[in-house]
Amino acid sequence: MINHFLGKTVMTSGVNNKIAESEKFAREIKICMEKYITCDWGDLCNEDKEMNDNALRNGNDRILAAYDTSEGKVYIITEHDRSATTILFADEY
Repeated sequence: MINHFLGKTVMTSGVNNKIAESEKFAREIKICMEKYITCDWGDLCNEDKEMNDNALRNGNDRILAAYDTSEGKVYIITEHDRSATTILFADEY
């Protein structure tokens, strides 16, 4: 699990606003975070998933996951230094 390495968890205003508007989307984000902390990287190719697993083991790179939601694709990204994890829409990347 990576929950020890998430750092401060933040989200963009776009994601925050959609959570405030939609209980369904709020539940989806909760599920995405649950997947993320159990190393389910979502909709990534195998190479990107392996890069995440290596980054988790070595602590030397960022971690990225992608999930489809009712409001569009969201990314969850943990910084390489594990200082912060950000939830954002794909078009905010």
